[in-house]
Amino acid sequence: MSTAIDKIHEFDRFGSVLGLERMNALLEKLGNPQDNLQVIHVAGTNGKGSVCKYLEEGLRACDYKVGLYTSPFITRFNERIRLDGADISDEDLEIFTERVLTAVAEMLAEGQQSPTEFEVVTAVAFLYFREKQADLVILEVGLGGSGDSTNVVKQPLACAICSIAYDHMDRLGNTLAEIAAEKAGIIKAGVPIVSNVREREAAKVIASRAYEKNSRLYDVSGIPVVISGESPCAQTVSMELYGTDYSDVELSMVGEHQGENLKTALAIIEILRKQRRIKVERSRLYAGLKRAVQPGRFEVIHKEPLVIVDGAHNEAGAAALQKTMEKFFSGKKVLLVTGILADKQVDEILKHFVSITGDIIATEPDNPRKLKKEALEQKLKEMGITPRKAADAEESVALVKSLWQNYDAVLFAGSLYLIGDVRRYFYDERGSEKS
Repeated sequence: MSTAIDKIHEFDRFGSVLGLERMNALLEKLGNPQDNLQVIHVAGTNGKGSVCKYLEEGLRACDYKVGLYTSPFITRFNERIRLDGADISDEDLEIFTERVLTAVAEMLAEGQQSPTEFEVVTAVAFLYFREKQADLVILEVGLGGSGDSTNVVKQPLACAICSIAYDHMDRLGNTLAEIAAEKAGIIKAGVPIVSNVREREAAKVIASRAYEKNSRLYDVSGIPVVISGESPCAQTVSMELYGTDYSDVELSMVGEHQGENLKTALAIIEILRKQRRIKVERSRLYAGLKRAVQPGRFEVIHKEPLVIVDGAHNEAGAAALQKTMEKFFSGKKVLLVTGILADKQVDEILKHFVSITGDIIATEPDNPRKLKKEALEQKLKEMGITPRKAADAEESVALVKSLWQNYDAVLFAGSLYLIGDVRRYFYDERGSEKS
C-alpha cells in the first residue's frame, strides 16, 4: 500500500514549475485554507530557514500555537510541516494528503494541469494548519518568491527577505537585481517588509517594490550586531532594534550570519509587537531563541572528536562557513568531507572549502543532480588538493571514523542531501546519537 509520501512523490515527474495558477485552482477546491491563516512569509537566498526557526521557537515560547512550513527536509519528510514544536504525524499526513489528492483528481478530471509535488505539499500544510487552528504560521519560500506556491497568501502579517546571493540562476536570473526582483514578489500591499539585504543593487529593487506596494520597508541591514562568548556550540548576540534593547541573547547557532538571521527574526517580532499583533515576554522569548537549532546548519553532531555538518550549497553559504571555521579552528587540523550537486556554483564553493583545509574526502550526494566524485576529485586536483574518495555518505562516514583520531575537527559540508544522509548515520529516528 502506498503511503502519503509515496503518493506525493509521484508528482515529482512534473518537475518544479513556478507560477500560481495551478496552486490557486487547487486551493479553491479546498476552500482556500490559506486565507484563514495569520502568516509571516520569509524569503531569501540563505538564512531563511534559520530565521523561520528563531520565529518558531521564540513565538512558541510566548504561548503561541505556531505552524512552520519549510523545505527541504534533512532527515524525514514530516519535518517540512510542523505545529506546536512537533512534526506532522504520519496519520495526519495521510489524512490531509488524501484530501488534497481528491481535489487534484477533480482538477485532472476537468482537464486542468497537474500541480507539482511542492504545490501538493504546500496545500497539505495550509489545510493542516487551518484545521488544527494554528495561531501563527511561519512560511518559508521554496524557490524565489513571486512564482513560489507559498505566494498565494494575500495578506500576511509581515514579510521578510533575509539575503540575496547567487543561487538557482537558471530559474531566478543572472544578476542580483534579477534575483531580488523575483524574491521581492512576496511583498504585499500595505504589509510591512523587513529587508536584511546589503548588496546595493538588490536592496534598491526591494525598496522600489515596497514603494510600489505602499509597504513600510524596515531595512535592518545597517543595524549593528555585537557577538560575544563564542564557541562552536553557542554565542551571545546583542543589538538595538527600533528603540528596544535586545542584549545578551544566547543562541545555540553560531557564526556572524546567525547574528544577522536573529536580527531579521527579532525585527519581525518587534514590528508585530509594536503593532499589537503579538505579545511577547522577554525571558520566555529569550529561552525560545536559545532552543532554536536548524539541523544541518553548522550543527555539531558529535562531541569527541568534534563532528560538524553544514549545508553550504552555494557560494555565500560556503563563504560564511569558511569564516566560521577560521574563527574556531584556525591552526587546527580539520578533515572535510564534501559532495555537491553539479548544477551548483561548484568552483566558487570549492574555493572556500580548500581555504578551510587541504585534507578532503570527495564523495557524492544521493541525488540524480550529483557531481560525480571523479569530477569533484579532478576539480580539487586542479586546485592543488589530492583528495581521498568515498562512494557515498555511508562509506564517507566509515572512512572518517577510521581517520578522525588524527584531527581536531571533522566537517561534512556541501549538499543538504549529503548532510541529511550523514545525520542518519549519527542519529536514530528519535534524534538520539547512535552509539
